[in-house]
Amino acid sequence: MAMEAAEISKLIREAIPDAEVTIEDLAGDGDHYAAKVVSASFEGLSRVKQHQLVYDALQGRMGGALHALALQTSTPTTKD
Repeated sequence: MAMEAAEISKLIREAIPDAEVTIEDLAGDGDHYAAKVVSASFEGLSRVKQHQLVYDALQGRMGGALHALALQTSTPTTKD
């Protein structure tokens, strides 16, 4: 079963309350998304740790309800 972009955003914002989350459905199938997550809580963390925090927020849905997520993370001071 596919996930809605709003559900992905909600899960991330619940786990990372200050996050600015932008979700894009890459294939129109509800399985392949790109997410941009900006949060001050990422400050001082490696990119790997930032991504782990986002994947943890998805509560095990990666590989199941959510097949693919191209993830970009940054802090407010480093965002594009």
